[in-house]
Amino acid sequence: MSHSLSRSQWARQERDGTLVQWTLVIPLKALSRAKSRLSDTAADGLRPGLALAFAQDTVTAALACAAVRDVAVVTDDVLAGRELAALGARIVPDEPAGGLNAALAHGASLVRSRSPESPLAALNADLPALRPLELVRVLDAAAEFPRAFLPDAAGTGTTLLTASADRELLPMFGPDSRTRHRTSGAVELPLDSVDSVRQDVDTGDDLRAALALGVGPRTAAAVAALNVA
Repeated sequence: MSHSLSRSQWARQERDGTLVQWTLVIPLKALSRAKSRLSDTAADGLRPGLALAFAQDTVTAALACAAVRDVAVVTDDVLAGRELAALGARIVPDEPAGGLNAALAHGASLVRSRSPESPLAALNADLPALRPLELVRVLDAAAEFPRAFLPDAAGTGTTLLTASADRELLPMFGPDSRTRHRTSGAVELPLDSVDSVRQDVDTGDDLRAALALGVGPRTAAAVAALNVA
């Protein structure tokens, strides 16, 4: 399968039913506790709104991706759940409340119980510059492997982890997840020109990098209240 399909080739594969259709699982912590590392850029009262905007732009782009069948967001945040459901995401309560990897494992299990034939991809909720065509390219490449992952822009973390229908997701997000996912047997995807799928936002520098790529409208509106140079 080519890793450099044109827009017309993706459209043709979608029409022919040959483009692999993924279910994405996106974890989102309570907005009140989100993005603490942005404290040097955004005041306490602004960070929840930024986190929600990041998630809204991420979900919107994911749902616009031709390779995505549906999106399940794992969260217990009432506001985030309501806003993301309005965009078309399925909301999964974070019943384990055991952190990021537990939320992903729970979401993946629920998705698999309903759609056992669907390949899964865990995707970060803070990709405000995400472009659907770049996400298609990453998922297209990942479809060749039982498990695969994409490192983040910083080179130490992970923004996307995939598992084919017959494999467990086995999420190992957190510090140095790039190494941990590679050690677990997931294949690292050596892709260029997919910066929007790599650029998560944890720090002010990350936010500036995302802005340089071009963020979605909700993030752009939220950032307008900040002095980000």
